[in-house]
Amino acid sequence: LASVFACNFIDQKMLVQPSYWFVPHIMAHVGTGLAISLSIVGAAWGIFLTAASLLGGAIKSPHIRSKNLISIIFCEAVAIYGLIVSVIFNGKIVDTPLMTMRDYFSGFSIFFAGLTVGFCNIACGIAVGLTGSSCALADAQNPLLFVKILVVEIFASVLGLFGLIVGVVQVAQAGFAGNV
Repeated sequence: LASVFACNFIDQKMLVQPSYWFVPHIMAHVGTGLAISLSIVGAAWGIFLTAASLLGGAIKSPHIRSKNLISIIFCEAVAIYGLIVSVIFNGKIVDTPLMTMRDYFSGFSIFFAGLTVGFCNIACGIAVGLTGSSCALADAQNPLLFVKILVVEIFASVLGLFGLIVGVVQVAQAGFAGNV
């Protein structure tokens, strides 16, 4: 019964060769997708945190609505970092008929670079969202604090830029056999 199952439903090569389980091109595309999707999740989370406090603080002080939109723009930059990296990663993926060790290196390199960029941008989105929230509430209380907290928000935004740089460095040596 086991041999009938193995012969009819599963190709014998799939159980032995790891290339069927870890296809480099699929890993690279998943990494590219993770980079952009996790970056968008981080941006959305940051926008949610900032916008909730911005709308709540605008009830007491309506003047903060236009000034604190810079916090929303910083959150949107997080999604743009993921988009830039995914375009760079996608440029490195080339369809090749034969799998070489370089292809495996490239696939896993792009996959883990996508994870790195995605998680950095989630952390960046949360950090920018929290500092944007603090900036909106502090500006509603005392308008002199806006610029001081905005500097902290810029430093929080740099986390996503560091993730972008690290992701690009991780895939610097990656290249499928068709690219070489």
